[in-house]
Amino acid sequence: MLKIGITGQSGFMGTHLYNTLGLYPDQFKRIPFYDEYFQDDNKLESFVIKCDAIVHMAAMNRHNDQQIIYDTNIGLIKKLIEALEATKSTPHVLYSSSIHENADNLYGKSKKEGRLLFEQWANKNNGKFTGLIIPNTFGPFGHPYYNSVIATFCHQLTHNEKPRIEIDAELGLIFVSDVVKEFIDHIILMNDKNSEQAIVNAVQMMNTVTIKVSTLLKKITDIKDNYFEKGIIPDLDNNFDKNLFNTFLCYIDHSSFFPYYLKLNTDERGSFVETLKLNSGGQVSFSTTKPGITRGNHYHTRKTERFAVIKGKARIELRRIGTDKILSFDLDGTQPSFVDMPVWYTHNITNIGEDELYTVFWINEHYNQEDSDTFYEKV
Repeated sequence: MLKIGITGQSGFMGTHLYNTLGLYPDQFKRIPFYDEYFQDDNKLESFVIKCDAIVHMAAMNRHNDQQIIYDTNIGLIKKLIEALEATKSTPHVLYSSSIHENADNLYGKSKKEGRLLFEQWANKNNGKFTGLIIPNTFGPFGHPYYNSVIATFCHQLTHNEKPRIEIDAELGLIFVSDVVKEFIDHIILMNDKNSEQAIVNAVQMMNTVTIKVSTLLKKITDIKDNYFEKGIIPDLDNNFDKNLFNTFLCYIDHSSFFPYYLKLNTDERGSFVETLKLNSGGQVSFSTTKPGITRGNHYHTRKTERFAVIKGKARIELRRIGTDKILSFDLDGTQPSFVDMPVWYTHNITNIGEDELYTVFWINEHYNQEDSDTFYEKV
């Protein structure tokens, strides 16, 4: 079992890497890291001793004073190297650098010089180092106005703010899960005793899509308009659109937006409710649930689900993985309604009524027994 620590564990990419490693408890042991370790030499040294691999993600991306960004980022790297040398530790160090390495600013300079500092450490101490040069990264839970323009646009459009394009540039983008996979692959490869991997490696990651900012904003605006006003799920037939939609969902204020009440049409024959409009495929299923029974208590990392209650009374609960806050929604089939489950939210549905509960489920990806995306954890 590989023992892995992540500086910047609570940040955007750090959270995704930490949570993904947690899906494989037989393969990886996560060594917790807290930002205050950088202010305490003993705690930092104790941390590095425990690790087979350290992923250095702690960094400052934005500040009004560029010099503070540079000094902070270089300072954190030097502190980590000092701890490694003080303890004579040589774990595999991985570093999240940026395509902005060669940009004419101090942030880019800090990322490139930081990578070179780690390379010098590895050469001097017979250590192992991998520096990943990463494109613009997006995904669920990125901080608006900080991590990516997608995070900013999604936040603005879901909170009645007006997005503004500063420069309509072409962006090379990559989804956070693809970045996480790259880190994990390099950790496994470097710790393979039969591997002939170089001791010092600089890896240029390629973006998976290139898109103009204006085109990107139009895509997200279309998602918002169709989803908010018409309840339509967008076309999810390619990975970028699917990842963009899953990202968008995470910026909705679930506590105020759900449950979403559906239009109930009744006549002498009975009733009709349209539970889902979509421009893409997926799987639709139906269930009955006996009183007092709970279904679910699981989460997905790439599939989005919709629970639509059409008869009976239900309580739907959601909790984002790694947090304690529980969102709870009571739905009644006399007013058909639904709640959508974002990725990385564990969720369940309980029949809280006295009669059978009727629920329609939709998931945005066809089920594949060999590639399950269901991980069990109680809300």
